[in-house]
Amino acid sequence: MHAVILAAGVGTRLGRPFPKSLSVLPTGERILGRQIRLLREVGVERVTVVVGFKMALIMEEYPDVFYCYNNVYYVTNTSKSLLHCLRRLDDDVLWMNGDVVFDSQILQEVLGTERHNLVCVDRKRCADEEVKYRVDGNGNIAEISKTVSEPLGEAVGINLVRRESLSAFVAALDQCDDLDYFEKGMELCVRGGMAWKPFDISAHRCIEVDFQEDWQQAQAMFREG
Repeated sequence: MHAVILAAGVGTRLGRPFPKSLSVLPTGERILGRQIRLLREVGVERVTVVVGFKMALIMEEYPDVFYCYNNVYYVTNTSKSLLHCLRRLDDDVLWMNGDVVFDSQILQEVLGTERHNLVCVDRKRCADEEVKYRVDGNGNIAEISKTVSEPLGEAVGINLVRRESLSAFVAALDQCDDLDYFEKGMELCVRGGMAWKPFDISAHRCIEVDFQEDWQQAQAMFREG
């Protein structure tokens, strides 16, 4: 198992002068540091962080992980940041956005599942900016994007692709436009017959920090542990 954390973006919506993955939670731990710690606590030792914006700040803070540099981070989106890294891997890959704060139980449950490609989801009412999903008659992901109509909930930004599906997913990400999110690559895979299972994490704390109100909510949710 290899973990990939996407932390290359500028994070303009939050408006910080540093990568938002370095934002400090009330516990004194940074978002990225918490992610790395939780991954290692569940036995995932190989962690690669995709960097771009002010990458030296991240690399100096966490020198004991692998790094992949997206040198065009300022004109590309998460599909290309993920592609940069996945091209170099040959393993099951658990990947996440670098601005997601979540309970450790989510990782424990994901790693304990059968061999499916997984999309962690929160079954709740979704705002326009959130990535949403719906399923087909077999319970697999049928559509995943910000424009899904009548969604079942939100895709929270934590996902798992199995080694046997990795090359097809890489090919799909390669087809994406520069400004596409990685979910576009997942949709292309779905159209090609690849199955992605939604994995419900609604019972646990999890929030993706895009805006200041998200950050305020994250601070309230994660005052402890």
